[in-house]
Amino acid sequence: MRALVQRAARAEVRVAGEAVGAIGPGLAVLLGVGRSDDEAAAVRLAGKVARLRVFPDDDGRFDRSLLDTGGGALVVSQFTLYGDTRKGNRPSFTEAADPPRAEHLYEAFCAALRHAGVRLVATGRFGASMELELVNEGPVTLLVET
Repeated sequence: MRALVQRAARAEVRVAGEAVGAIGPGLAVLLGVGRSDDEAAAVRLAGKVARLRVFPDDDGRFDRSLLDTGGGALVVSQFTLYGDTRKGNRPSFTEAADPPRAEHLYEAFCAALRHAGVRLVATGRFGASMELELVNEGPVTLLVET
């Protein structure tokens, strides 16, 4: 399981022009689910994202997490994180989980974030064509994997 995590001043996801999820300060999380992932991986990754210390303390050091700041998480399914371009210019997605399994684990990840204490977990719409708009603060972007 892979999460591309961006510290955001704000983020919003739209489907067909309609806002379906939005946060103020927090993390925008693009979540990729691999073929070998399971619920335990979703829970582990959610805990890591919830506790990821990427927010500044009073001295400007990365020492605070979503749990410390009370920020939100906007989680958007992103199977293309498993795109493999080593054999050419067209990505192969053979390592991405099939849609029913990916959706189940995406929902498990979001539930685990809530259970970990993240106050607001907003989502996109699984399988839909979406527009994601965010203001990346820092900028801070990390790839977090299980």
